[in-house]
Amino acid sequence: MPGTFVRRDFLRGAAALSALSYSRVQGASEKIVLGVIGCGDRGRYDMENFQAQPEVSVAALCDVYEERINLARKPAADARSFTDHRKLLEMKELNAVLIATPDHWHAQCAIDALNAGKDVYIEKPLTLKIEEGPEIVKAARLNGRICQVGMQQRSGRHYLQAKREYIDTGRLGKITLVRTWWHGNGYHLRRAPASLQSQPANLDWARFLGPVRWRDYDPQQFFNWRAYLDFGGGQVTDLFTHWIDVVHMFLGQEIPKSAVAAGGVYNYKDGRTAPDTINVLLEYPAEFTATFEATLAPGIWGDGIEFCGAQGRLLIDRAHFEFIPAGRNEKPVLVKAEGSLDADHVANFLECMKTRKLPNGDVLVGHRSAQASHLGNLAYVQKRRIDFDPVREEILPF
Repeated sequence: MPGTFVRRDFLRGAAALSALSYSRVQGASEKIVLGVIGCGDRGRYDMENFQAQPEVSVAALCDVYEERINLARKPAADARSFTDHRKLLEMKELNAVLIATPDHWHAQCAIDALNAGKDVYIEKPLTLKIEEGPEIVKAARLNGRICQVGMQQRSGRHYLQAKREYIDTGRLGKITLVRTWWHGNGYHLRRAPASLQSQPANLDWARFLGPVRWRDYDPQQFFNWRAYLDFGGGQVTDLFTHWIDVVHMFLGQEIPKSAVAAGGVYNYKDGRTAPDTINVLLEYPAEFTATFEATLAPGIWGDGIEFCGAQGRLLIDRAHFEFIPAGRNEKPVLVKAEGSLDADHVANFLECMKTRKLPNGDVLVGHRSAQASHLGNLAYVQKRRIDFDPVREEILPF
């Protein structure tokens, strides 16, 4: 697949280039002036985490639906409002942008912001399509910008502790299988409220569609866009991207060599195009497989990750981790999470804006985790095994 290859050279000299660009744009000021593109539930939540930091002020808000801007304006009364992100990016005083739009707008908003000289915090998945990632990485590197992808486990204290104590030390032995799962995520089953059944006058539907082919206003596609593959990748890119990123971080392997998948819309036949039940299996060059099992039906297992090694197992989720040694008489070790993943991830981004070091969820690793998820979705859509060249990062011919 031409254009998917991301050269490792992008990492070389990135910090120096970023430092030069930072001094040119900000000088000695450490004040963070933030613009928010996408003022839905997640965007407003992320904005709160930014505003909790004393050096941050929100100066601009952008959304296609004025009602959401009005909600975001409550804690940011002086912010200017826009429906077109390009107009927001013309504000010279902005030095950071939060992007929390639906996935189909991620690439264009990110590239435009990076080219405008802004540092970017963008929600995951980085991309809607596998080929978009390299172009965002390129824009970040050429412009010397910090770009943090919202994969907050990268900044989670108990994730870092588990990696340090049980993965890096080899306590699990050879890891041959990583299981991930997410059952009963009700967010993908949301129903549009009565206020959206007819298109509100202050909702720009054409702008919402953007690069997606035209269709008449549909309240469900606007409100629950994650259920439609034109706008997002369903549970795979929304949920698996988080978990496969933890696998990449722990095991030092970011690029699978094959993907297979099976699933479908088995129960929630409400017009959605993303499967309500999906199984993905990725194979990596380091001789292990990673699986993802998801269903929107309520499940007793919730969500989590299990690293299976010859000397033990490591279970981890956002609340805790547990190491279970091999052997009948061995006692498990349980550690509960501390701190806030989201707040710590935002703090890491703000610190990197000052130091110009690559952030924990750097754009390149964000691309790689989205890429792995996209391979799973492509295997599902095309109903075949996808073979991937992990060196050139290209899909091999069928």
